[in-house]
Amino acid sequence: MPFKKGFVLTCLLFLSGCVALAANHYETLFGPAQTQQREVVANTPHATQYLNDVKPIIEQRCVVCHGCYDAPCQLKLSSPEGIDRGLSKEPVYDGTRLLAQTPSRLLIDATSTQQWRDKGFTAVLNEHQQSADANLAASVMYRSLLLKQNAELPAQQVLGDEFDFSLDRTATCPSIEEFDSYAQKQPHAGMPYGLPALEQSEFAVLHDWLKSGAKMAQIAPPTLTELAQIEIWEAFLNQDNLKTRLSARYIYEHWYLANIYFNEANKSDSPSFFKLVRSKTPPGQAIEIIATRRPFDEPNVERVYYRFQHQRGTVLSKTHMPLAINPQKLARLKAQFIDADYVVSSLPGYAPEVASNPFKSFAQLPVKSKYQFMLDEAHLIISGFIKGPVCRGQIALNVINDHFWVAFVDPDKNSSPKISEFLLNHNDELALPAAEQSNALPLSSWAKYATRQHEYLNAKTKLANQVFADGSNLTTDLIWQGDGHNRNAALTVFRHFDSATVVKGFVGQPPKTMWLLDYALFERIHYLLVAGFDVYGNVGHQLITRLYMDFLRLEGEQNFINLLPQDERQKVKNHWYRKSHLSLSEFINRKTTLAAPTGMQFTTAEPKLELYTKFKQHLQPILSERYAYNLVSKPLAKLNALPSKAINLLPQVSFILVKHGEQHKAYTLIHHNAHYNISSLLNEEGQRAYDEDTATLVPGFIGDYPAAIWYLPNSEHVHSFVENMHSMQSEADYRALKQQFAIRRSHPQFWQYSDLLHEVAKQYKGIEYGVFDYNRLENR
Repeated sequence: MPFKKGFVLTCLLFLSGCVALAANHYETLFGPAQTQQREVVANTPHATQYLNDVKPIIEQRCVVCHGCYDAPCQLKLSSPEGIDRGLSKEPVYDGTRLLAQTPSRLLIDATSTQQWRDKGFTAVLNEHQQSADANLAASVMYRSLLLKQNAELPAQQVLGDEFDFSLDRTATCPSIEEFDSYAQKQPHAGMPYGLPALEQSEFAVLHDWLKSGAKMAQIAPPTLTELAQIEIWEAFLNQDNLKTRLSARYIYEHWYLANIYFNEANKSDSPSFFKLVRSKTPPGQAIEIIATRRPFDEPNVERVYYRFQHQRGTVLSKTHMPLAINPQKLARLKAQFIDADYVVSSLPGYAPEVASNPFKSFAQLPVKSKYQFMLDEAHLIISGFIKGPVCRGQIALNVINDHFWVAFVDPDKNSSPKISEFLLNHNDELALPAAEQSNALPLSSWAKYATRQHEYLNAKTKLANQVFADGSNLTTDLIWQGDGHNRNAALTVFRHFDSATVVKGFVGQPPKTMWLLDYALFERIHYLLVAGFDVYGNVGHQLITRLYMDFLRLEGEQNFINLLPQDERQKVKNHWYRKSHLSLSEFINRKTTLAAPTGMQFTTAEPKLELYTKFKQHLQPILSERYAYNLVSKPLAKLNALPSKAINLLPQVSFILVKHGEQHKAYTLIHHNAHYNISSLLNEEGQRAYDEDTATLVPGFIGDYPAAIWYLPNSEHVHSFVENMHSMQSEADYRALKQQFAIRRSHPQFWQYSDLLHEVAKQYKGIEYGVFDYNRLENR
């Protein structure tokens, strides 16, 4: 029976009046609040209802905004544990806090709903008397959905100022006792926020589920084949010999964010995913998570065990980093770490000054083994600082350019005994800010690390001048070619202002800059932005992380510049850092460029472009063509040559769906913000070079946070869309284009197009698929 809107309105009026009369005395109405047992076993009516009917709606309508660290009010609806935990008024991302915040990681920092209540989280489900009336009236989730049912959005229009879609907006996060006041002050703020209401059939499903007590069940457990693989891997990682124990610690500290799956145990596009975790308990026993801020913090147990924890929540595009493991990967790890000829005489401790510095804690592991291990999954390692907790906003992203390529020094040329000895002798200069833990004093720390970085670069340059004295070896032969088959050897990073993406291949037009990473630099980026970064740290920790990343970016760029002719190196650097502050310019211009000449011949007036071409030729056998911008068919390919005035009007990431017969093709239009320099921490806008903005159109999906969604149902629409895009001159032009072709937040069929977008994404992305996040969806 359809759920009539008139009935919804009656419910809203009834509940508002009822609860208003109660004057927030929910205990009087429904008894005292206490957490409920909501999880039910599989193959029961409640489990079937949740998994088959309720969970898909929550994933498709709620998780698109409430999925991770940056979910409003920390409300993570991606798992039963997150739904039952509820919400918090305390934001995770706070760039002003003077003292580190207590972590609140779901499934890590508390093991029961009551523990979350003790930490200040409030329920979105009814925790009073479990009756049909109470389950609706005392549920923030139901009241929020109901509030939206009575507040339709103006169809395909820009929403008014009453809606705040800014990333750092102040969230109200009302408890049920506060909800009436919230609804009175913000009648527009029902859920989904700033998006159309659920269809009546969907609302009816959630209504019935909430009314009956919101029982939930977990997804199917791992298969027997997957469990057998886990047994093999946990046996390998938890051997008693020192060599394996040190190697397992190293592997864990680089893989702990990955969504691991056994690609030979499950051939489908939706296998079980697992996290590699530290546990107090050995294989064969239930996992007891060692909950520390960082993966290398003191575990306070006699022995750490490395275990595979089943991931049961919704897979989110913005955090999904799939890693396939199989017998071949296991054999590779054994060859790199176990069969290699070296001795581990003792295990390192967990004191911050040791554990935060991989050049000290893992000094006994061969450099070549560590570097090969990182290179094998370079896309995953780089993704860590893109999709890990550091990914949001200005914490680290305004320290990178909007579009650049990444390549790597060959491990055979970066792990000689001389280099290994060099790293051992200079491991103090390679110390990282995590040694200060989560409450840092930024100015004194920055000065200390700047001095150390200067000393390290001087020593590195001196050694390089010896190695490359005649320049004969300073060629693209230095560059790792992926062992002839590994596409991780060439990567592209796209920054989307307050999020970013890394993909395999050299994608897009020749970029402004490029990074060439050696082992020491690659390792430090990981331990700075991933393993060593605490999203709950104080402003000093976040600031020193950003400032230190300046050093690492400059070093990666310098490695690339050193392959240019000597008289071009400083010219290129000066262009990259136009209008930069004098003090930073002094640091940039210190004499850390090589004295050795390049070993390559350049024949044009554009040696940097020539060098890009040489890199592409050198890596051609392994270059991924998945996102080849130059293979996009006409007329859409014309979007790669938009005038800067039109590009300036574009959001960072736009998804375009084009209908071809009964099929849909997907494209991503990426806006690259140009800068005179990226040396300014607080005045990025003042460094913008708007006339130099570029855009790249690629097939498929790049980015996790679509800002605009465009739908083109036929070729006539494609031609008109491209022509109008080229001719845009003003915000009014852009809004007119959106009126004609976009799926705005207020589009009456928004959710149908959202479902289509995700269905197409599944086809394109396969194992990499995850639910997109709509928190950056623009209101224009």
